[in-house]
Amino acid sequence: MIALKKAVSPSLDKDLVPVFLTDETMRERKAMLCSKMKTFDYDSLVIYADLEHGANFEYLTGFLPRFEEALLVLHQSGESFLILGNENLNKADKSRIPAKAIHLPHFSLSNQPMDPEKNLNEAFLACDLPSHGRVGLVGWKNFTSQTEDNRSLFDLPYFIVETLFKMFPSVTFSNATALFIGEEGVRTTNNANEFAHYEFGAALAGNCMLETMNRIEIGKTEMELATSLSALGQAHNVVTILASGERFVKANLYPTHKQIQLGERLALTTGYKGGLQSRSGYAVARQEELPKGEQDYLERIAIPYFKAVKIWLETIKIGMKGQELYQAIEAILPKKTYGWHLNPGHLTADEEWLSSPVYPESTELLRSGMLFQIDIIPSVAGYNGVSCESGIFLADEALRKEIEQEYPALWQRIKNRRAYLIEELGIHISEEILPTSNITAYLRPFLLDKSSILTAR
Repeated sequence: MIALKKAVSPSLDKDLVPVFLTDETMRERKAMLCSKMKTFDYDSLVIYADLEHGANFEYLTGFLPRFEEALLVLHQSGESFLILGNENLNKADKSRIPAKAIHLPHFSLSNQPMDPEKNLNEAFLACDLPSHGRVGLVGWKNFTSQTEDNRSLFDLPYFIVETLFKMFPSVTFSNATALFIGEEGVRTTNNANEFAHYEFGAALAGNCMLETMNRIEIGKTEMELATSLSALGQAHNVVTILASGERFVKANLYPTHKQIQLGERLALTTGYKGGLQSRSGYAVARQEELPKGEQDYLERIAIPYFKAVKIWLETIKIGMKGQELYQAIEAILPKKTYGWHLNPGHLTADEEWLSSPVYPESTELLRSGMLFQIDIIPSVAGYNGVSCESGIFLADEALRKEIEQEYPALWQRIKNRRAYLIEELGIHISEEILPTSNITAYLRPFLLDKSSILTAR
């Protein structure tokens, strides 16, 4: 039976350090993508990037183009070219895959020097793009419309697409983002090194969220609390949220100097590469302090939600179809009643939402190496939402052994997290589920009560 009970708080993860992607991993990434190009008959790929939409580019190069746009042209043979603006040209020799640099000032900030004056046509000619055959354009979105030709939808800037179409009229262009993030895309699974790389960010987000929840007090400002949602100078992959009371006043998205007041709704979110943490509840210590009309929040919203999170974690497994997980959540937390509308679970990586195999009628198989976010968002009129969004990694026995051998400190963190989920939260996860943070499924609906959580123990 799920109830609000006093419980031991998780411990902060100690001595977190970044894990770099190895040269072997980067070679493996490129080889997998070139193999996919051959399978799907692409002669070349043109991969777009800017700071917000550059994860497919970064997957191969290891960097994002700060301030500017960039293109990576990859041929099926493995030959590569980087088209870069003024302030990223010096990154070409740092690229994790060898690539010839082509300077294109058009990708620079407005009014920066345009020397040497080279246009996009010349840049593309220098990339040895084929005059016939098939070329894939890769932005960041794998379109999944049921009414349109998704392969003819492009999310690259118009001037890039227009130039390609005019220069190469005999080439067949199509959206090839599915090679990265579609069903069985190269980025949808991770090896042991990639998991260790992403676990750092997921664990850091868990630490930040737990520290911030422990600091919540009436009278503190949103900004004062939000300081602990950032750490170690790491870049976030989502907008940081610490919002009390009414949201989006004057269209504002960010923490302000507003003071936390008793009984207010409260939302917190932080995320880094590899994992996000989100919490939502009330600034109260007990049920009697909830606003009038919302005092059944625990029974009406929070407990059914936690039950769904428990079912999610106890149901997910390698080899199941995405629709099976979707249906398990629909059965325990009906969409019509609880108002959620996003897919209840998605893959994550450098970006917070990579793609999702969890949707109605999905026949996509969940596979070892998938890095997941539990992302169920109830929306019931008259009540605050509830959230303990966090992450897990699916790993078969061989992958688990590899992680244990190569990253013993990480493996110990995994063991500690699994023990907490099972012993303190009463969530009986299988061996193939590796929690990516210390507070996976950890939920305090009354945020001023720092010792009580929802548990099935």
